[in-house]
Amino acid sequence: MEIKANCKINIGLDVLRRRADGYHDLSTVMVPVKGLYDVLTVEQAEKSSLSIVGIEVDCDAEQNICMKALRLMQQRYGIGEVSITLDKRIPFGAGLGGGSADGTAVILALNDIFSLGLDEATLISLAAELGSDTAFFVRNTPQLCEGRGEIMTPIELDLAGYWLVLIKPDANVSTREAYAGVVPAIPELSLTERLRKPIAEWQGCVKNDFEKSVFAAHPIIADFKQKMIDAGATYASMSGSGSTVFGLFADKKQAESLAQYTPYIFEL
Repeated sequence: MEIKANCKINIGLDVLRRRADGYHDLSTVMVPVKGLYDVLTVEQAEKSSLSIVGIEVDCDAEQNICMKALRLMQQRYGIGEVSITLDKRIPFGAGLGGGSADGTAVILALNDIFSLGLDEATLISLAAELGSDTAFFVRNTPQLCEGRGEIMTPIELDLAGYWLVLIKPDANVSTREAYAGVVPAIPELSLTERLRKPIAEWQGCVKNDFEKSVFAAHPIIADFKQKMIDAGATYASMSGSGSTVFGLFADKKQAESLAQYTPYIFEL
């Protein structure tokens, strides 16, 4: 069974408070990017295995989220062995949720292959055991994500007609590093209230709270965000904890003017 595991971007990311369990409460809107995806092939086999092609992943197979998803499903439902081939195309350490997308894709594939008949709520709960933004990929539609990212509410967000540019600078930002520099705060207006404004008014009010500390540590990321704005982006931001920055462009030619920096230019 072949499945495309697309990435996501975060439009706005408020870090609200640090919790007693060590996690942080967030408010962010995740939007799927269907044009950039990993391809997973999952097939029944005598022995479970994971092979990776494409972008090199420096990780022991059993520590890879795909195998963690398989082991979770085996423990929970007693399913058989499978071989997993991952064609890795989404940059990792990028704030695009590529690993999370892969883990959730494995859960969805196993649900189909072994005819488990699991409902959406169960799939979301399983995916949430693998990470903070994994659950989003069960729905894979625009969602307001709260808690540590697993509490989701569908949100109307019409980006049709815009062009999306993704630039992954030569910098890696660990989630740990991003959180270490952030100062939690409750904004005056909720993210959903700010997103009701026209897209042309988002810049400056729909913010990613990780940007301040991440940009200070990695100026190249800030530089590429500014390049987006200078090129005419209606809105530009860092996605997740970085290091990818994205721009929404109303004009195709303006978007394509950044092609020297990235192959990732898509019509939404």
